[in-house]
Amino acid sequence: MNPKPLLRVENLSVTLHTESMSIRPVRNVSYDVHAGRTVAIVGESGSGKTVMNMAPLGLLPAGVTSDLDGNVEFAGQNLLSLRESEMRSVRGGKIGVVFQDPLSALNPARKIGYQITEVIEHHKGLTAKSAEKLAIDLLGLVGIPDPASKFYQYPHELSGGMRQRVVIASGISAEPSLLVADEPTTALDVTVQAQIVCLLQDLQKRLGMAIVLVTHDIGVVSGMADDLVVMYAGSVVEKGPAFDILTAPKHPYTKALLASVPRLNAAVGSPFRGLAGLPPDLSKKLNGCAFYERCEFAMPSCAYKRPLLQQVGPTRYAACPLAESAVLEVAE
Repeated sequence: MNPKPLLRVENLSVTLHTESMSIRPVRNVSYDVHAGRTVAIVGESGSGKTVMNMAPLGLLPAGVTSDLDGNVEFAGQNLLSLRESEMRSVRGGKIGVVFQDPLSALNPARKIGYQITEVIEHHKGLTAKSAEKLAIDLLGLVGIPDPASKFYQYPHELSGGMRQRVVIASGISAEPSLLVADEPTTALDVTVQAQIVCLLQDLQKRLGMAIVLVTHDIGVVSGMADDLVVMYAGSVVEKGPAFDILTAPKHPYTKALLASVPRLNAAVGSPFRGLAGLPPDLSKKLNGCAFYERCEFAMPSCAYKRPLLQQVGPTRYAACPLAESAVLEVAE
């Protein structure tokens, strides 16, 4: 592995401002993404994982302003120092994005083919005719049948799975070295989810790109991610090689997420093991461990002492004083 990562996020904090409040959904996050590898960012809805990836690219919702601290270095370039005109050459070109909801990502009034050619013409400088040919080839590459015909269809004429494939085709159209996929399997049935995951894996092998996969479903990443970053309440609570974390979690939150994944060998009628409670309100000051009230292993000191992310192995990090305790060694 090249020791210098393609993407390096160091101590990134994001504060969002609206008319009614300010909130800090990302707090001192650090992780690396190496060329050709997949890093999965996992956590419940509201954990900050999407904001962490979209804010440095200038892709926050309208009406929301932000303050970003830290460093986000991509291919030797600090993204946080770029002007908007400079960011436009990176976003969609060197860094492709697959959005969570294809209906929102695609313009309902424009045919899908022209939405892809727009990206190609902007970032690759091809003529309209050459861009159209490439767009049709990309639609075929992502598994859309009869791509030459589908090129002229509108988003509402396609199924949810096909629309997601169109968004992926658009995301890879400029041959990015990094693809950020934000919940690419949400709202899709299990069979289509598996198809999208396999598609991303196949595209990665063909194009050699790195992938940041953002998801709340830890089960989706088991066969795809090389490295795993687990987020809770805006902070990283565990990170390291995906296989190691999935087989031997070092943080109670990771253990709870794994325990909540449905299993095929579970007895019929067995209760669903969800994670009790709710994440904390990030508009308020956090005292102690953010997971304290939901943690089955919590100690009295956890209520007022906030754990720091510490190294617990050659490539493993966890933010829990019990990280090396036997109670966390085996995922249930």
